[in-house]
This record gives sequence, C-alpha cells and structure tokens, in this order.
Amino acid sequence: MLYSIFTLIIDTVASVLAGVLLLRFWMQVVRVRPPTSIAQFTFQLSDWLVRPLRRVLPGVGGYDWASLIGAFLVITLAIAISLMISLNFSFDTMLLLAVLRLFKWIIYGFMGLLIVEVIFSWVNPHAPLAPFVRALNDPFMRPFRRVIPPIGNIDVTPMVVFILFQIVLQYVLPNIALQLVGPQLFQFV
Repeated sequence: MLYSIFTLIIDTVASVLAGVLLLRFWMQVVRVRPPTSIAQFTFQLSDWLVRPLRRVLPGVGGYDWASLIGAFLVITLAIAISLMISLNFSFDTMLLLAVLRLFKWIIYGFMGLLIVEVIFSWVNPHAPLAPFVRALNDPFMRPFRRVIPPIGNIDVTPMVVFILFQIVLQYVLPNIALQLVGPQLFQFV
C-alpha cells in the first residue's frame, strides 16, 4: 500500500512537471505566444530546470531542446525511483520505459488540448484562450482537416484524431511496450 501511495505521488508530480515542460516546448515549436497567466505558470514552474539545461543544450534549429530533454529527465527520474523501489532496476530498461512514457504523455497532452478546443468551440469560440489552444492543435489537425470535410458546419476532425490517439494509446504503445520490456515491467509504462 505504501508503495502505491508513493508511486502515485511521484507519478503525479512528474506528470505535472513533464507536462508543463512539454507544453513549453510545443508552444515554442508552433511559435505561439501564450496568454500572460499561462506563460507565467509555465515559466515559473519550469525555469529552475530549463535554464541550467540551456547552458549545456543550446537551442538547435530554433527549438528549445532543454524543455524537451527536461521532460525526458523528469520522466526518467520518476521511473528510476519506481524501479529502485520495486528492485527491477536496469539502466537500459529505465531509458526505454522513459521514452515510451514520454510518447504516452505527449499523446495525452494532445488529447487534452483537443478536448479543450472542442469545449471552446461549443461554449465560447471567442474566448481569449481559444486562439491559443487552436494554434497549439493546428499542426497535427491541419492534415486531417484537409481530408475530412465538415458535416453540416460541424468539424468532426477532432473526433477522428481523438480516436486515432486512443488507438495508439490502447493498442500500438502497449504492444510496443510488451515486446520491448516484457509483461513484468509493463506497469511502469
């Protein structure tokens, strides 16, 4: 029971911090300027890790790689702590699990952004945050919007993309994880 509580706390803290770091990276990739409150939250929560990493990892290609690597390091640390407690520690397994979990959290982040965009489109499409969220979603929604036409003024693209994300989360990633790390370590993905 204590192990479950401890891993819940570690995973929660790591997922919030890694999520903020991934959001920071993605905002920079799509070159969107966040509203002040989101920017303050993002930078205040992640500057302590990103600034030192920037000294070692300068931006290449116009991207802030320190944020992405920071998210990976947070995930790796959370997995390392969980593996050490369960006595299944192996460095390559830890890195592999961290990469798989990073992909999983990226997909969950995109799904969250999709849900927020859909809610904004129904409730208040002119909300101050709506253009910001739409700009974050646009890079992966644009190819689908070209192919899938609106049905009676309703854009069904978010539903299609959401289903594709669910397929990746429920079938693709678990199968990759089972093949790479085996069933005994599958719980750590």
